[in-house]
Amino acid sequence: MASKLELNDLIRRDNFIDGKWVAAASGKRFGVTNPATGEVIADVADSSEADARAAADAAARAFPAWRDALPRDRAAVLHRWHDLIMENANALGRLISLEQGKPFAEGRGEVLYGASYVKWFADEATRIYGDIIPQQQRGKRMTAVKEPVGIVAAITPWNFPLAMIARKIAPALAAGCTVVGKPAEDTPLTALALVLLAQEAGVPPGVLNLITASRENAVPAVAAWLHDSRVRKITFTGSTPVGKYLARESAETLKKLSLELGGNAPFIVFDDADLDAAVTGLLASKFRNGGQTCVSPNRVYVQSGVYEKFGDMLAKRVAALKVAPATDPDAQIGPMINARAIDKIARHVDDAVAQGARILAGGKRLDALGPNYYAPTVLLDATPQMQLSCEETFGPIVPLFRFDDEAEAIRSANDTPFGLASYFYSQDIRRIDRVSRGLEAGIVGINEGALASEAAPFGGVKESGYGREGSKYGLDDYLSIRYLCQGCLE
Repeated sequence: MASKLELNDLIRRDNFIDGKWVAAASGKRFGVTNPATGEVIADVADSSEADARAAADAAARAFPAWRDALPRDRAAVLHRWHDLIMENANALGRLISLEQGKPFAEGRGEVLYGASYVKWFADEATRIYGDIIPQQQRGKRMTAVKEPVGIVAAITPWNFPLAMIARKIAPALAAGCTVVGKPAEDTPLTALALVLLAQEAGVPPGVLNLITASRENAVPAVAAWLHDSRVRKITFTGSTPVGKYLARESAETLKKLSLELGGNAPFIVFDDADLDAAVTGLLASKFRNGGQTCVSPNRVYVQSGVYEKFGDMLAKRVAALKVAPATDPDAQIGPMINARAIDKIARHVDDAVAQGARILAGGKRLDALGPNYYAPTVLLDATPQMQLSCEETFGPIVPLFRFDDEAEAIRSANDTPFGLASYFYSQDIRRIDRVSRGLEAGIVGINEGALASEAAPFGGVKESGYGREGSKYGLDDYLSIRYLCQGCLE
């Protein structure tokens, strides 16, 4: 197979199990649609428990040899995979745009972002160190070694169909684990393309297995892994209710869990902030992928002294954003993922307006463009009683809340069961220290709206989950520690 492929060459429609492309055991299939048009792009395997068990069987057979492979050999496979992803960045970017809807520039950017995790963990594969424990008794040597946990089940969302699965598979393979995976039903094609490139890179049969399933069959298919004692870890990105379900259902076999769950991120603008920088940072953090990211600011708190000015500055910039299909080279925001997403956005805006919010920009569906478009929106006079205050909107809506002092801002920002990301803008170094310590979040942006990096630990606190992805800490979630005590040495 040529290393550089066209978009159609990347599209696969079947499951990948034990190094082979196979249809679902039931023969059933479901359609994947383009959110920009509602047209069906392809039909893929609609898997069941039987397919999930077959994937786990293959992963179990492959685990001993992959676990025992030299770290540098695992690293070499991952480096080849990274190179293939980079060589096919344009085609992968177009595929992301096709099935997820984000503009091509963002789709290609996601490819580069996801590839960075593959490269990072390829390097980290050779740096899995243990410890020699200082001698406590004569004649005894104590050591701690790190070992792969075993089979990992990776379950990923639709908003970043390449990056999310890459940053789960890469550390698992680097650690010596084998993988069974299921991408979101809205965006399976990108994940299947990524696995195709992994196959070409030389990932051995059974080491990486991927099944696809419709919304109706996803729960029973994943349940097969939750109750399988051979599957030792679940890594999931998605909603908090689903994360809690996975934790409950996997408790019987005491699996290790990494859960990157919902957010309700605050963005605080103090009156001493650089307002131009704050507007730019908010645009970067909020409108990436049309606001469909778990770290998008959902509540924007602006201090009274700059509230009206900031709102006007923001509204001008937001009104200028171009909403268009991903095929438009000038598109900055594409369609939302589906009708359910659009309905939730409209419901939040309507509820806010009914309770007194003022629309400074947007505030309407853009049906002339297609079925799933909504105008980027700025709302003034938001209050905690509005639905958008306590529910994650997951769309291009910016509600502005007014606050008077620092203590009120921190209290309001933390008044949520979630704690994934928080942002604030201030030029007061003392305030920066106080607010950084006061915010309850796993990720804090200080005068910065773009936070993600393969070198940084990504994850939340409270009901936003636990475990970390990326960085040197991200590998630990795929490893267990074995303590060895050797006696009779004297």
